[in-house]
Amino acid sequence: MDELKWDKRFALGQAAKDEELLQELIELFKESSAFDLAYLKQGIRKGDAAMGRAATLSLKGAAASLGLNGIRDLAAVMEEDCRGGSLQVATEKLPDLEQLLSLLQEL
Repeated sequence: MDELKWDKRFALGQAAKDEELLQELIELFKESSAFDLAYLKQGIRKGDAAMGRAATLSLKGAAASLGLNGIRDLAAVMEEDCRGGSLQVATEKLPDLEQLLSLLQEL
């Protein structure tokens, strides 16, 4: 779970210190991240770096807003490479991202 580098204090602040709201936001992120992951995989299959960038940018922003720094940091590295037109880092780091997103299910 340490891999997520979750800053729960920050996340709770984002949710106005409302634990129930925070849990709802996490559930929404679980759903949206599944969509983003599927879109990233589709971009990798198609060789479309713009799709990869869109997916990783979405993941990065949503993770950042919830203090999920492990996902944010990894998505940022992937997004930067996609911005340059490459999918190499996204392809190499995809298993790491999938692992972090599976850990997210435990929150």
